[in-house]
Amino acid sequence: MSERIYNVLFLCTGNSARSILAESILNHEFDGRFKGYSAGSFPMGRVHPVALDLLDSLGHDTSYFRSKSWDEFSGSNTPQLDFVFTVCDNASNETCPVWVGHPMTAHWGIPDPAAVEGNRAEQYAAFQSAYRMMLNRISLFASLPLSSLDSMSLKNQLKEIGTREYPSEQEA
Repeated sequence: MSERIYNVLFLCTGNSARSILAESILNHEFDGRFKGYSAGSFPMGRVHPVALDLLDSLGHDTSYFRSKSWDEFSGSNTPQLDFVFTVCDNASNETCPVWVGHPMTAHWGIPDPAAVEGNRAEQYAAFQSAYRMMLNRISLFASLPLSSLDSMSLKNQLKEIGTREYPSEQEA
């Protein structure tokens, strides 16, 4: 008997950077145990090119990424979600759709690398930092004994993951 696969949706406002990174990390690093998705409340209509460049450089498959609305995950013909994580502060304050299956939710705010207006190297560094922060959080999440935690304990663990401090790029 194979282990259950958990469906995880990462939400951001634009679905062009942070939520895309998170979806890619979960699918690339933890394939077979999780299926990651991403969406936005007001999708940009395109994935940020630096996000795609970074993911490509790390060996992630980026061929399927597109910026999409969270409405694609609120209907009856969508995957039943087990977890929904907001990864930007704007999305965490918005009224989300009613998700099929009533998934567990948490906020894992990450600074927006797409907001960096510096040169290409500065933008790339911001995306690398966001990637590392997201990888740390997702790795902690993936290490949880999901099937043996009660609902309250799991909720507390997910909240703690989102509030942890991580070393800056210089300390890493």
